[in-house]
Order: sequence, then structure tokens, then C-alpha cells
Amino acid sequence: MTSKLQTLMWVVFLVTLGEALKPGLSQACPTSYYSALMQLLPCRQAVGPFSPLPPSEACCVVVKSLGQPCLCSIINGPPISGVDRSMAMLLPAKCAANFGPCTPEA
Repeated sequence: MTSKLQTLMWVVFLVTLGEALKPGLSQACPTSYYSALMQLLPCRQAVGPFSPLPPSEACCVVVKSLGQPCLCSIINGPPISGVDRSMAMLLPAKCAANFGPCTPEA
């Protein structure tokens, strides 16, 4: 390979790596599963089965502070008694959080 081609390949690799490591993307939840779950207690009424209640302001503050990695790890984790997973997946949108909704893991 020519020197220019090798340099170009390294530049493409480093740009791709930099995009993958941006804050908020590909990051794991910095807190434990149970700690994050306990912080989400203000959301329990909004995620109950067939709950017509919107999330409270306290719930939305927690959703936004935990961020997508923590919320998604809880939603995609083990079943939680009294929590409708479909309702929980709507929390980011209902709270106007600046991250996309969680998608269920296959």
C-alpha cells in the first residue's frame, strides 16, 4: 500500500472511532441497576399497567439525569412487578428528554 492510502485509512479509522466514543453514545450506565431502579421510584405511577397518569416532574428530572443508558438497562432488564415495559419505554418522550426512546433487546 502506498503511504497516502495508509494515511487515509488511519484517518477514516480514527474519525470512526471518535464518533463511536462520543459522550452519550455507547456508554454504559455509570450506576448500578438497583441504584438506578430506586432513583426511578417517582415514576412508578406513570409506568403501571394501563396507567393514564403522566410522569410527574420529579420522575422526569430523574429520567433526564439518569440518561438513556441507565433507563434502557432497566427497561431491558429483568421483569419488574407492577411495571408495564411499554409504558416505561415512553418515559423519554413524555418527559421531553433529549435522547431517543429505548428499544427492547431481542
